[in-house]
Amino acid sequence: MEGQRWLPLEANPEVMNQFLRQLGLVPTWQFGDVYGLEPEVLSLVPRPVCAVLLLFPITEKYETFRQEEEAKIKAQGQEVSSDVYFMKQTIGNACGTIGLIHAVANNQRHLEFEPNSPLKAFLLQSEKMSPEEKAAFLEKDESIRVTHESSAQEGQTEAPGLDEKVDLHFIAFVNVEGYLYELDGRKPFPIVHGKTTDDTFLEDSAEVCKKFMARDPQELRFTVVALSKA
Repeated sequence: MEGQRWLPLEANPEVMNQFLRQLGLVPTWQFGDVYGLEPEVLSLVPRPVCAVLLLFPITEKYETFRQEEEAKIKAQGQEVSSDVYFMKQTIGNACGTIGLIHAVANNQRHLEFEPNSPLKAFLLQSEKMSPEEKAAFLEKDESIRVTHESSAQEGQTEAPGLDEKVDLHFIAFVNVEGYLYELDGRKPFPIVHGKTTDDTFLEDSAEVCKKFMARDPQELRFTVVALSKA
């Protein structure tokens, strides 16, 4: 993954909303913080929710799990809908932008775009590409790169330098045709986490997020945000 490097995006809903607005998404849906994964806290999140992003630390425990998970799926197989929009990550620190693209691309039935939206153009041009081709296409997309760079400097915390090793990673959860998918550009394919519905999607995503936290009980660096109807 040593090609281009971008500044990392902060897990800040305001930064994410501004980023998507600049790329031509009409703000009928907005990202907001999820302050906890207990039922009473989830009940405070505005509904409906169409995507969840998780920011988590890449630790040795996680990497071991990831390799085991990949081997198991390759051995057993899994059914992934052809309607899932999935791309690989080849740009260092671009996981926030790729998480946002995954969230938006798989919810176009809910979302509205401005007439000249650079993001809509990117999605239309890339939808038939392979995950690897989509990654290469993003590397060439100036409007998304420039917007990412300006958004990365908008956050409340100072953005790390381009060469600093960032061990935090964004992934997206989406509902495609009644199945909960985890979309992570570091993985070779989407991960299917069973059935879901529009009504239970946030709770079902939260259950998967809890497993990430349970694997690294000493870690506190987890952030969850949800894309809710404004």
